[in-house]
Amino acid sequence: MSTLPQTVKNFVPSVRLQRILALILLICQGGITVTGSIVRVTGSGLGCNTWPQCHEGSLVPVQGAAPLVHQVIEFGNRLLTFVVVASVVAVFVALLQAGRRTELMNYALISGFGVILQAVIGGISVLMDLKWWSVALHFLPSMVLVWVAALLFIRVAEPDDVEPVRTYPRAVRISAVVAVCALVVVLVTGTMVTGAGPHAGDAEAGMEGRLEVDIDLMAHIHGYLMYVYLFFTFITVVLLYQRKASAEAKRTGLILLAMIVVQGVIGIMQYRLGVPRWSVPMHIAMSSVVVAFTSFLYALGWRRYSPEGAETEDTADTVTARVGH
Repeated sequence: MSTLPQTVKNFVPSVRLQRILALILLICQGGITVTGSIVRVTGSGLGCNTWPQCHEGSLVPVQGAAPLVHQVIEFGNRLLTFVVVASVVAVFVALLQAGRRTELMNYALISGFGVILQAVIGGISVLMDLKWWSVALHFLPSMVLVWVAALLFIRVAEPDDVEPVRTYPRAVRISAVVAVCALVVVLVTGTMVTGAGPHAGDAEAGMEGRLEVDIDLMAHIHGYLMYVYLFFTFITVVLLYQRKASAEAKRTGLILLAMIVVQGVIGIMQYRLGVPRWSVPMHIAMSSVVVAFTSFLYALGWRRYSPEGAETEDTADTVTARVGH
C-alpha cells in the first residue's frame, strides 16, 4: 500500500501557507468581479444564453449560436468560477488539517456557499436577459465575499488559543462602522449608476430592462456618497493617530485612504469621458481593493496576540506589496 494517503493525512499546513491560500482566495473573489465586468463592457453577457448550459443542449459554446468572441468571454468567465471553488476548497482543507478554530472555518464555509449562490444568481441574470437589478444582485454579494475573504486573511494569522483584545478605542471603532455603512450605500448606488448606464451587458439586450432614472443625477448622488465615505474614513484614521492605535492599524488606514482617492479619480474620469469601456474593469477592480482594505481596518479593531504579546507577521498592509500596488 502507498504511504501517500497517510502522509497527506498527517500533513499540517503552516500558518504562512494558510495565509497564502487565504490571500489567493481574496484575489480570486475580487478578480472574478473584474472578468464579469469585462463580460459586460464587451457585450458578451448573453454569449451563453442559458444556464447552467451555455446554449440549449450544450454545456460549451456552439458555433454560430452567438458571436464566437462573446461566447468565449462569457464561457471563460463561467469557468473561472471553478478556480474560485478550488481556492475555497484549498483554504477549507488547510484549515481543517490544521485544526483551526470555528471562526475561521465559518469564514471558509460562507465563502463556499457564497460562490454557489453567486453561480445561481449569475444564471438568473442570464435567464432574465441581464435586467439591471439582477446584475446588481450578482455584484453586491461579490463584495460581501471579498469582505469575508479579507477578514479570513487577517484572522488566520492569529493564534486560536487566546482571547481577542481591543486594539483601538470604542470611538474609533464606531467611526469605522459608520464608514462601513457609508461604503455599503456607495456600492448600492454604484450598481444603480451602472444599471442606468450605457453598458447593458449584451448587444442584443440593448437598453431593455435598464434602470430608468436620470443617470447624471444618479452619478452625482453616487459621487457625493463617496465623499461621505472618504470623510468618515479620514476621521477614523485621524482618531487612530490621536488615540495611539497600533502601527498596523494606522498604516492600513493610510493605504485605505489612498485607495479611496484612486477610486474617486477613476470615477470622476469615467464621468468626464462618458464611461469608456476600458474604465469599467478598473473601477470594479478598485471596488474590491477598497472593500478589502475597509475590511482589514475593521478587523484590526480586535486582535488575538500570541502569549508573548508580539504581533503576527505579514500584517495587512503587506497585501499592497504582494498584489503589486
